[in-house]
Amino acid sequence: MIRLLRVKRSVCMVGALAALAATSAFAESIDAPGAQKILSTTASGVQIYTCEYGADHTLGWTFQQPRAKLYDAHGAAVIEHAAGPSWAAPDGSRIEGKVVAQQPSATLGSVPQLLLQTHSTGAPGLLAPVRYVQRINTVGGAKPPAPCTSEHESGSSPYLATYVFYQ
Repeated sequence: MIRLLRVKRSVCMVGALAALAATSAFAESIDAPGAQKILSTTASGVQIYTCEYGADHTLGWTFQQPRAKLYDAHGAAVIEHAAGPSWAAPDGSRIEGKVVAQQPSATLGSVPQLLLQTHSTGAPGLLAPVRYVQRINTVGGAKPPAPCTSEHESGSSPYLATYVFYQ
């Protein structure tokens, strides 16, 4: 009996180590290289998907765009997040970004954590000096769990995240 428990414990430990190694093998650093943090926000919104035919000629959910409000430490809405991906502030400043690294979320069934490199596309202001955006602490936002049934059908998943802006 004791030997059986030791074997089960060893198998569990090996499985846990293998899972950790598999996660680490695919993880990239999402640290902003040589950058200074200028703002940290909390996001609440949705990830929007549409039902499209894939290369295998079957219908599946395809990511389209995010839609979220980002709040400062005092709970004030300070940034709108939308397609592009883009972030816009009320002062007219706006940035667009492209993903340069990603890591799986610590929360299962959630969108990955990201590092995005940005460029300004709007007026001078809050977002104009931003060169990197991190999306961390993601919860939710994965493809809808129900299968899609008709082309161009729309679906969304609520999500929460922390967005950190760097210059």
